[in-house]
Amino acid sequence: MSSRKSERLINLTIALLATKRYLTRDEIFRTIEGYEGNPEAKERMFERDKDDLRALGISIEVGELDAFFSDETGYRIRPESYALDLGNLTGVDIAVLSLATEVWRDATFNQPAQSARLKLASLGIASDFESIPAMAPRIAIDTPNFALVATAIATGSQIRFDYIASDITLQERHMDPYGLSNRFGAWYVVGFDVDKGAIRTFRLDRIHGQVSTNKEVETFSIPEDFHVATFLDANLFHDKEFAILQIRKEKGRQLRTRAVKIVPGEEFDLCTVAYTNERTFLDLLLWHGEDVIVTEPAHLRSTAIILLEQLVLLHG
Repeated sequence: MSSRKSERLINLTIALLATKRYLTRDEIFRTIEGYEGNPEAKERMFERDKDDLRALGISIEVGELDAFFSDETGYRIRPESYALDLGNLTGVDIAVLSLATEVWRDATFNQPAQSARLKLASLGIASDFESIPAMAPRIAIDTPNFALVATAIATGSQIRFDYIASDITLQERHMDPYGLSNRFGAWYVVGFDVDKGAIRTFRLDRIHGQVSTNKEVETFSIPEDFHVATFLDANLFHDKEFAILQIRKEKGRQLRTRAVKIVPGEEFDLCTVAYTNERTFLDLLLWHGEDVIVTEPAHLRSTAIILLEQLVLLHG
């Protein structure tokens, strides 16, 4: 499947999940990038896309826009029908699924998806993008070592790498990698540091050069009570900045989970939210649209305004 078609399918799924009513074919063609050509060509593309989504197990609901009159047929995907019944999972199964979820979770602000959101709003179609299950249209990983470390975790192989320490010196590290996770836009590997004799955390973007993997597999076991997300949340108290945001009531769940302080208000709550990577944090803020207003810091607020203006010019 071509990347262009994959992108169109993902954005079609996002739009059908987010809409609060059925979308007509014409609204879909005007909203989702990639439907091109004459009306017959668009119809054929849409029929193939529906078949592809159904083949993936995604149920598309068909209905009338007006229940009392024979109106044009519309389409939507109910979030509750999109959920998967995973049955009984082992610890290894959960670890693999958690890793996959982390990869997709933070990448949510690509231009086609935001264009679909703006166009739905311009057509007067109510939507709720926060009701969409955890998914995103692209993978935002900017380090070549991610795949190497993930493979080492899966195979139980020790790794070696040169790490840029806080004093800018290069230090050779040997570790048994236990897990990978993303926090505030940065990827971390957590594991047993063989030289230090303790569990340590390393940022992937501070690894110099390529990670080397021991050819021997299953050389260590991950402790049964170890959970990478819990460990990071308990130990990452450095390199953070804080933003003061106005978040609309019942909105901004992803941001609220990061908040260190929430002051309730009438329409908006005042939330103090921690972040480290400004670019990734801005992506998350802009994804929430008018439900989030940046109050402080001033530079973050001004950058968010500039990006919003650029987005409107691009997709207006």
